[in-house]
Amino acid sequence: MLKDNHNRPINYLRLAVTDRCNLRCFYCMPEHGIDWLSRTELMSYEEMLRICALLVRNGISKIRITGGEPFVRKDIMPFIAALSQLRELQELTMTTNGVLTAPHVPELKKYGIRSVNLSIDTLDRERFFAITRRDELPAVLHTLEELLRHGIEVKLNAVVMEGRNTQDILPLVQLTKDLPVSVRFIEEMPFNGSGELHATGWDHVRILNTIRDGYAGVQKVADPPYSTSYNYHIPGHKGNVGIIAAYTRSFCGTCNRIRITPQGMLKTCLYDNGVLNIRDLMRGGSADEEVMEHVLHALVHRARNGHEAEKSAVHGSMAAIGG
Repeated sequence: MLKDNHNRPINYLRLAVTDRCNLRCFYCMPEHGIDWLSRTELMSYEEMLRICALLVRNGISKIRITGGEPFVRKDIMPFIAALSQLRELQELTMTTNGVLTAPHVPELKKYGIRSVNLSIDTLDRERFFAITRRDELPAVLHTLEELLRHGIEVKLNAVVMEGRNTQDILPLVQLTKDLPVSVRFIEEMPFNGSGELHATGWDHVRILNTIRDGYAGVQKVADPPYSTSYNYHIPGHKGNVGIIAAYTRSFCGTCNRIRITPQGMLKTCLYDNGVLNIRDLMRGGSADEEVMEHVLHALVHRARNGHEAEKSAVHGSMAAIGG
């Protein structure tokens, strides 16, 4: 098993396959003036499969496909099919905004995708348009229906934003009454492309108090190992509720994940600038053993937490980082 210099096991890779997205969520990227990566800057599918296979052989047991939006990259499904054939890989999951996902759900099931994180910040069509700058809520809800119909576990991710969607917290919680979903509320983070955080007082404590105001019987349940969320259940509901302290970062002490950006940059923390360009190593002719040596070197110089990692970091768009 891979471990970092703080003796934390590393068994989870979040792989961003593209920086492009078909939404323009204001908390993730600016509406205009986005400098997309060129095709040559992106890792090829062959390069991504090579690094994934190498990491899986060395202890990574879970891979999550992220973006940008994964389904805007051409031929994503053959790549997922190839990943699913890695023998040592125990879990393959995906994060998507759901706009283009519905037609691919049967294949996702076929390739062993057991869990999908679906981004949805509101159930109100007008507020959805205001947040994402696109009128795509019906498509996202259709994807939710398809995922549940095919028996794929669904986590609904909602970023909580002052003046934008705080009135949606309780309606989103209400989904857990009749649907077997986990609705997870996320503290807003400074990854909107401007380097600035929108003013907000909505930390995990305030979010939980708002839920308790609407559901007095909410109960704390056990958090899975390495969980980024505090998890809760409302008696009589089919689903659960989670709160992710993404900006407060109270879960850093058990972090088991690394990230690889679309251009092949290894990030040992969401809040760092990237510590190793794996793409350049591979294109420079490095053998697998040499690439792995560099990865191991990066892991033994890992920041203790997100606050330490961001001291010298410059925050860009979340789409370029990988969700």
